[in-house]
Amino acid sequence: MENALIFGANGQDGYYLAEVCKYRGIDPIRVSRTDVEVQADVSKLEQVEDLMKKYQPTFVFHLAANSTTRYDALFENFETISRGTLNVLEAAKRYSPKTKVFITGSGVQFKNVGKPISECDDFEANSPYGMSRIQSVYAARYYRSIGIRTYVGYLFHHESPLRKPHHVSQKIAMAVRRITRGHNEILELGDITVVKEWTFARDVAEGILTLLLQEDIFEAAIGSGKGYSIENWLQLCFGLIDRDWRNFVRPQKDFISEYSILVSNPSTMNRLGWQASVPIDKLAKMMIQSSPLLY
Repeated sequence: MENALIFGANGQDGYYLAEVCKYRGIDPIRVSRTDVEVQADVSKLEQVEDLMKKYQPTFVFHLAANSTTRYDALFENFETISRGTLNVLEAAKRYSPKTKVFITGSGVQFKNVGKPISECDDFEANSPYGMSRIQSVYAARYYRSIGIRTYVGYLFHHESPLRKPHHVSQKIAMAVRRITRGHNEILELGDITVVKEWTFARDVAEGILTLLLQEDIFEAAIGSGKGYSIENWLQLCFGLIDRDWRNFVRPQKDFISEYSILVSNPSTMNRLGWQASVPIDKLAKMMIQSSPLLY
């Protein structure tokens, strides 16, 4: 039976990727520093090597990361993303060279000029997070050049009921749920005109596996290609409880957005037969109902 090591299995991506693997007949081995079936730290080479030797996996997915662009996460990003990538690739080379390795990329590691971003666009290290992602991609390309089948999927914003509370999608959804229970609260939000993607995380997990199950394309932007503003999300979520979002939101003082739009060009993935299937209105219902298995 084919198997898959999933580093960073505690996040929404790890959850849905494990589900997709099981659906496809692949045994998922969930790895994280805490609270999963296998406890290990991707930034520790010896631990990664032990897992590679033990499981000889068909696939390895490196999803582990603190998804923040804050400067104070610089060294954490380096250890988990950059060093973690190097550890996974070197361990595969030494002990399981037939393994297919997936490295997570991000839309924020590209130069953003307000147009849909594809895997062919130029990188720009405009945050510690972006810098670590860029480092990891160059490591992936090097190991690919010496025979390791290494794939990179550039992910854009994707959401689910498993999103952590500090993300704006979940922050709004949780507030709406509390308001339905009679809470009286005001949300402080930054620039609600910012446009981003609101792709369902399980769709993205399907895209990741689609990329690895072929041999011709090794890097691709994985996203819906459809952008909506935060204001659109507010309208959808508050509309589900028949409330006017403007009565519950006030602007956050001194907030400066990193970008005005961040949207993918998923044409390469579309040519591979994949596209996002869950529209934003259905995603809003999922998150208000807080049901991770509703798809």
